[in-house]
Amino acid sequence: MRMLNEPLPLSSPKTTKIPINKTPVFRFDRNQWRKMAEESIRITKFDATPSAQHFTSNIEPKNVPAVFHGCINDWKAFSKWNPATGGLDYLEELAGSSTVEVMLSKSAPVQLPFATFIGYCKDFSLQRKVGHVPCSSEEKLLPESFETEQDNVLVGDAACQIYLAQVPIMNIEKEERVQLGVLIEDIQTPLFLETKTLASINLWMNSAQTRSSTHYDPHHNLLCVVSGSKQVDLWPPSSSPFLYPMHLYGEASNHSAVPIDKPDLSVHPRAEHSKKYSQRVILHAGDALFIPEGFHQVDSESLTVAVNFWWQSEMMSGMLEHMDSYYLRRILKRLTDKEMNQMLCKTSPCVSSKPSHEPSGGNMLHDLEPCALKSLQELVSLVHDHVNAVDLRNAVDSSSGMQKTNPKKIVTSELYHLEDDPVASILWSLEPLNLQKMFLAMVALVLHLVSPVGAEVLTRKFEEMDQLTNEEDRNEFYREFYGVFDDQFAVMEILLNGKESFSC
Repeated sequence: MRMLNEPLPLSSPKTTKIPINKTPVFRFDRNQWRKMAEESIRITKFDATPSAQHFTSNIEPKNVPAVFHGCINDWKAFSKWNPATGGLDYLEELAGSSTVEVMLSKSAPVQLPFATFIGYCKDFSLQRKVGHVPCSSEEKLLPESFETEQDNVLVGDAACQIYLAQVPIMNIEKEERVQLGVLIEDIQTPLFLETKTLASINLWMNSAQTRSSTHYDPHHNLLCVVSGSKQVDLWPPSSSPFLYPMHLYGEASNHSAVPIDKPDLSVHPRAEHSKKYSQRVILHAGDALFIPEGFHQVDSESLTVAVNFWWQSEMMSGMLEHMDSYYLRRILKRLTDKEMNQMLCKTSPCVSSKPSHEPSGGNMLHDLEPCALKSLQELVSLVHDHVNAVDLRNAVDSSSGMQKTNPKKIVTSELYHLEDDPVASILWSLEPLNLQKMFLAMVALVLHLVSPVGAEVLTRKFEEMDQLTNEEDRNEFYREFYGVFDDQFAVMEILLNGKESFSC
């Protein structure tokens, strides 16, 4: 059973909520360019509803949020659903017998009659008028089939912290999931969406204040506020690294792993910059907000009612399905290359004063360049410390009369960042052909200490060597390299396992 504070899967873009208390072509100078760039991604606002052609040609392609003031003032829902003017009674009469999925602040979602939810909203409205008093109707409205634990979360104050999130009014793919189809008569699809193939229309309604988790949806979104108000914080797709999206293979892959208001910078250091890229907009009754694909977070005022429309973006709808695997491979390659280069924090390699175009035939120490010899000394020193630590530990363990100590231990198996790994740092600083000469002199010792980042750096250097040498020299090098070991396949496995760990 999924608890309410657990994010929901990408396949269902429903969001989790918790209650809260209250490139240009021409040359410009840098400041002017930055100003233009900022203006190009700023939220735009419209007092008149655009045409379908204008929206599709001039607004949607920019992938920038847009506010349409008074966009839904002519809806029947705008006048009929407002809780302040009898809207709760109207909704209960119109759709009270429908069963809806209700979100609770301290439990998993549950199924309830829509009339039951309206009853809780009425109780909360009464509390606001006469002061804080216990909700009066929780026990008589609870279905007898509810278990004790579910009963408890609807008693007292918790009973008022209940809301509807993404309850379908229309769903083109899953018609059987439509729970409030009767409400479709009270709303109208805005004219500028008339050319879009809508994926779904949904109702959002809360009693007490709520906040969505920071997330992105797999569709473009038009959020329409029927009554109440909402505050929406939005981030462009380029800010995703600062929001730490959850793993693609996880259940909550469309959610941020960071609590935006109180990020733990020791765990998510990039989150420090997230607010620099966010924009905020306040929506009031009658307003609509175009939310393009990208991260956003929504705060809702008490007793707020909203409807949203989801449709597929032009880019996604225009991408042929048989090309998905190709583009996915290209995108993942770009992302992983970028991440790895950031982890390896590029430094200037140690370049020989006189270029070498042909590999040396020997591997004697006097043939090494000074920087390669220095690197070899540093590597040997690391190996020496490691061997001494092992010898000391063995000596302590075998001497029952000696007091045990904690000898120095070099930990290498779980290192993934260049600055933390002395062996990988030395390898990174060497010019490829110098590394080749040095490596044959001590290959076994290096592999004894290789870590995930060390395996990644080492195999990258092998690729650079391959580009600088001819086939005969390459084959000779690898024969000598693997010939040092009794089990050549075991060496390959060490390197491949290290690279795989680094990639993960």
